[in-house]
Amino acid sequence: MKLTTIAALAFVLAGCAMNQGMSTNAPAARAESCKATSDKEIAALFDRWNQSLQTGDPHKVTANYAERSILLATVSNQPRLTVAEKEDYFHHFLQDRPSGKIDFRFIELGCNSALDAGVYTFTFAKNGAVVQARYSYTYRWDGTQWLITSHHSSAMPEKK
Repeated sequence: MKLTTIAALAFVLAGCAMNQGMSTNAPAARAESCKATSDKEIAALFDRWNQSLQTGDPHKVTANYAERSILLATVSNQPRLTVAEKEDYFHHFLQDRPSGKIDFRFIELGCNSALDAGVYTFTFAKNGAVVQARYSYTYRWDGTQWLITSHHSSAMPEKK
């Protein structure tokens, strides 16, 4: 009986040792290098996006978005997944010559990802309209640059 108990214990310990070795190696194989960033760098990404709006070129605006990304826009009921769908949205949105400014923001930094969410106001030069909306941008570092992976914008529900 003692020999069987010792053999079983040895088998269990050997299994634990193998699993321990595997778990030590597994994270190293999956570990990714995190790009150092700051709130300031992430905040500047909105400025980059807003400046691309000023060009009036939908292609330059959509260049800010990752290939796999979603746009849930303020003035469209359609989720925009493809580059063509995003360009179509911005083609119409840019006709009123929008310019945005951040009123309030919250930034959360992660490993090769970031969130910038808050409230912004758009002024439309063509007709003088001013629209305040809630927003959220999620970004992912692609090894070269930060790109938008999701962008949600919705008009404020309560009127002042």
